[in-house]
Amino acid sequence: MTQAPQRPIDLSALAAGVRGSDRAALARAITLVESRAPQHAEAAQRLLAEVLPLAGQSIRIGITGAPGAGKSTFIDTFGCFLTERGHKVAVLAIDPSSSLTRGSILGDKTRMERLSRDQNAFIRPSPTGGVLGGVAAGTRESILLCEAAGFDVIVIETVGTGQSEITLRSLVDFFLLLLITGAGDELQGIKKGVIEIADALVINKADGDNKIAAGAARAEFNRALRLLAPATAGWTTRAHTASGMTGDGIDEIWEVIRQFVAGTKASGAFDARRQAQLRDWLRDAIESRLREVFYAHPAVQEALPEIEAAVMRGDLSAPTAAEQMLSLILPG
Repeated sequence: MTQAPQRPIDLSALAAGVRGSDRAALARAITLVESRAPQHAEAAQRLLAEVLPLAGQSIRIGITGAPGAGKSTFIDTFGCFLTERGHKVAVLAIDPSSSLTRGSILGDKTRMERLSRDQNAFIRPSPTGGVLGGVAAGTRESILLCEAAGFDVIVIETVGTGQSEITLRSLVDFFLLLLITGAGDELQGIKKGVIEIADALVINKADGDNKIAAGAARAEFNRALRLLAPATAGWTTRAHTASGMTGDGIDEIWEVIRQFVAGTKASGAFDARRQAQLRDWLRDAIESRLREVFYAHPAVQEALPEIEAAVMRGDLSAPTAAEQMLSLILPG
């Protein structure tokens, strides 16, 4: 039985829906920009061109932390705190994908129970799909779409898989690292490189019997932070305590973010970071497109199996093989 041909996407209607804050339209638009199907690429670019003038007016916050740090509960409480104060909050929750099946848990929406019911919030779980860096394909595009839909705070939650923190830093204005106590030495297992790029550290689950321990951890981290260069010029990274469960400290975290945005906008660091991110996006897009064009070239597809076999046998070095392959499409 043959499948019926797919109806063409009405981009004008889809763009109008996004601009009108229609969450269903926004979800469809994000699905389009995340698609790896070749037939969707041009439509996705045309859609972005239509909404681009409305993008860029949000505060982009990246949140990461080890499994068990309480990221989803923290974001649920933090997001509700913001919507109660008139903000519109979009959460792009990046779920891990299996390296074998490309399957994903996509459970963040169920863990953010209150925020998922909030009319001024939008939660989009997306699988990494094996994309390097621990973020999903189309994350940058999804940010622009959410901004065009009127969301003024964009929260991106990553899986916390090492490289993901570095990639997240290149997507957001403010980078928040979520930590917990109770794992022995508070500095153990936390890579210095991750702390160096954080604009704030939050010791989460600072409630009940854990409140005193969280305060001690905050003091220990603040001592360590004095030895590090600031992640953002003109800004001093500090450790704070909060509880996603009770809401304690959430107002303080938001005030820290507001002070950061005001200070970096006044100094020019905010705009400089945004411009650097756009440059990086351009370069990433060029590299991605070049990779697609290279592997789709008929001469490359014909020669690659034999060249790979020669490299694996040890008859040919990888750099020499690469030069031979490139010479197929770049003569001379």
